[in-house]
Amino acid sequence: MAMASSSTSSNTFDLKKYDVFISFRGDDTRAGFTSHLHAALGRTKYNTYIDYRIQKGDQVWAELMKAIKDSTLFLVVFSENYASSTWCLNELVEIIECHKNGGVVVIPVFYQIDPSHVRKQTGSYGTAMEKHKKQGNNDDKMMQNWKNALSQAANLSGFDSTSYRYLMCFKI
Repeated sequence: MAMASSSTSSNTFDLKKYDVFISFRGDDTRAGFTSHLHAALGRTKYNTYIDYRIQKGDQVWAELMKAIKDSTLFLVVFSENYASSTWCLNELVEIIECHKNGGVVVIPVFYQIDPSHVRKQTGSYGTAMEKHKKQGNNDDKMMQNWKNALSQAANLSGFDSTSYRYLMCFKI
């Protein structure tokens, strides 16, 4: 994973605080894969944002949005329950917006999940989207934004975890 050269003064990467932002569902991957990934990136000297950097008392959503705006590359770790979290989905919408506006790279990481489930919102992703719809807290526009973000991210070139999670960290 090569970052932009710091010698290019007009490059937007130079203005970013974080090299990498990791988006993930904590309950699924925090204690295993994501922590290994974060450690591996740290060993290679990438300044990585992960949500446990948020301090007690901080405004969580505001801190996340600031970190997203201050990041160059995004690793979105799609796992079994990623779509069950409205936080993850809202975060993904923001990440995809940054990607569409240019200047950032988004790399999907499919952790023990079929990429087509994310792309087409089937399997656990379809179930999660139906649950969000039934809860009634989310309007049609938000639901469509989530679906579009999932599809767009899943269509990007990324990594699929058919191997051991520790080895996958080295591939990334």
